[in-house]
Amino acid sequence: MATPFDLDGRVVVVTGGLGQLGASFTRALLAAGAKVAVLDVVDGADRRAALFGETGEDVLRLYKADITSRASLEDALARITADLGAPYGLVNNAALDSPPGAPAGENGPFEDYPEDSFDRVMNVNVKGVVLACQVFGKAMAEAGQGSIVNIGSIYGVVSPDQGLYQYRRDRGEVFFKPVAYSVSKSALMNLTRYLAVYWGPKGVRTNTLVFAGVFNNQERAFLDRYEPKVPLGRMAEPADYDGPVVFLMSDASRYMTGSDMVVDGGFTSM
Repeated sequence: MATPFDLDGRVVVVTGGLGQLGASFTRALLAAGAKVAVLDVVDGADRRAALFGETGEDVLRLYKADITSRASLEDALARITADLGAPYGLVNNAALDSPPGAPAGENGPFEDYPEDSFDRVMNVNVKGVVLACQVFGKAMAEAGQGSIVNIGSIYGVVSPDQGLYQYRRDRGEVFFKPVAYSVSKSALMNLTRYLAVYWGPKGVRTNTLVFAGVFNNQERAFLDRYEPKVPLGRMAEPADYDGPVVFLMSDASRYMTGSDMVVDGGFTSM
């Protein structure tokens, strides 16, 4: 029996689709009946089977593309349309961040944060998302339907707690969560609202999925500081976001646009 969560052949583009979260989103969308076009800056042919099993090319295609290049995205759109059909959905997942284990040189004091590091993060996390929305969102607007999901972060809602990284400073490292990621994720939230108003009359919905830290083998010293800040007592797992992505891409959320859907284990409630 069909449900409002069925994606029933809708073509969904997932940027950064070979990463930890992107691959999980892709598998969830496929399970809901979507056809998925995975975009990534690297060629994923050698990882296809490990990430997606024996899924056929009639429902899953991998494309090497650079989201910071309009020409690259327009080429991807043409290939996707020819291979799978016109895109219905876009998950703007590709992003750069400085994880807890990143080199201290990337994560010094705000006053010394490198200009080229700031530019690199903003180029991917903001410009890349804007370009992807321009290219794929335009196609959706012309078709009169679609859904865009911008992947946000709790650090676009609240400031990073620099105390989470005190364990590194206790080891003699100069380490602070840098500013660029927070600024970029805050920008996405207002891009979502802008596009919701701009494309709403064309039948294209735009929402932000705001998530918390995702477990990826962070060291115990970090977890001991992070987990007490979450009412549910743990970091997120990729699967915790699969359902929300499917929901936002489906008719179950058909009257939802311009919203920030916060799924953070309660982190921002404390």
